[in-house]
Amino acid sequence: MLKSESVATEKIAKTPTAISDAEWEDRLSEDVFAVCRRKATEIPFSGRYLSHFERGTYTCTCCNADLFRSDAKYLSGCGWPSFSSCVEGSIKELPDLSRPGRPRTEVLCIKCDSHLGHVFPDGPAPTGLRYCINSVSLNFQSEEC
Repeated sequence: MLKSESVATEKIAKTPTAISDAEWEDRLSEDVFAVCRRKATEIPFSGRYLSHFERGTYTCTCCNADLFRSDAKYLSGCGWPSFSSCVEGSIKELPDLSRPGRPRTEVLCIKCDSHLGHVFPDGPAPTGLRYCINSVSLNFQSEEC
């Protein structure tokens, strides 16, 4: 799997002092909490970053870790922002068997375990990947000239 630039991320600890679900719920808006912590999905074609093509970096809404670079973003027609690669070391992939007969691969932020969306093997060259990501799981930092 090809990925773009690397980023040093420090995992948010899974200890008694780690952020609890109640604390996440207090910190996040209802829609962000539903997607990022409860694995919901935003309505297709409704996300703020679907047709957003400014140069910069997409970061995790929950912990601000760098996730995707704008040069990896493309219009896939699936209804969610799509990326052909992620920042190296930023994403964790897990099997998602929540839909019987339709296995998928879930993608989560490596630093805080926020649900971002799914990755599919039907993207453009050279990676062949389509990271299908919920806009509410992302923030954007514009590239400075």
